[in-house]
Amino acid sequence: MSSTTLRAPNPIPWPWLDRARRFCWLRTSVLVAALSPGLVLLALLAAGELGAEPWKAATREAGTHAMRLLLVSLAVTPLRYMADWPKAVTLRRMLGLVALGYALLHLVLYTGHMAWNLAEVASEIVLRFYLTLGFGVLLGLAVLGWTSTDGWQRRLGRRWKRLHKGVYVLAALGIFHAFLQAKSRADSAVVLAGIFLWLMGWRLLPGWARALGLALAGLAVVAALGAAGLEWGWYAATTNLPAARILAANLDPGAGLRPAHGVLAAGLVVAALTALRRRFA
Repeated sequence: MSSTTLRAPNPIPWPWLDRARRFCWLRTSVLVAALSPGLVLLALLAAGELGAEPWKAATREAGTHAMRLLLVSLAVTPLRYMADWPKAVTLRRMLGLVALGYALLHLVLYTGHMAWNLAEVASEIVLRFYLTLGFGVLLGLAVLGWTSTDGWQRRLGRRWKRLHKGVYVLAALGIFHAFLQAKSRADSAVVLAGIFLWLMGWRLLPGWARALGLALAGLAVVAALGAAGLEWGWYAATTNLPAARILAANLDPGAGLRPAHGVLAAGLVVAALTALRRRFA
């Protein structure tokens, strides 16, 4: 038997190490920043400072953190192009796995909210569509997390990339789950949807426009309009709230901040920073 056959695969490094097994301040800082909200959430839960229904509140927050981290992982590729920062791609896998961790925490906290009655949890997942949808997204993320290693990438070959492009579908379904869970208070879900629209829109831009400030500013406007439209559609279809007035508020600066305004502001900041980097590079 050849020595190649006997050679064991290289172990997966700890998340704070780079591929050369050296301590990496960048990876460590990103990992700490990603995990900190979860640690604070658990501390607040243990201290009983999450209101009258602490487990329910913690469950919702963990799910929101999962979606935020999932979108951050999708933002790594745009960041790599706009900042001309190849090292950014080394963070994508870690961020995706942390998002999976938050999704698992979301399920655990929901089980705690249900007094750890596993039979009732299973029944609710089967009978309630928004829970069925959320559980399906969790399973999908688990599959992507399990197959995210270099070994699985070699085994699957070209199929690996096709499989992992499913993260876009999972992100969209996760945001839909957030809308269903939010019901008549969908501000957070609208922001997530607007950011997702920006991320998908960026991927549709031609290569020459992906780091062009003017193109990114236009994309910010499109994403904000899409978020406003989704907000209107959601309230019109699922609530008795005056959806038309809510839509009009997005165009009236005196009506207060709306989720679409946050999407627009974030997109314009990204466009301005990208333009400045190109100007003074």
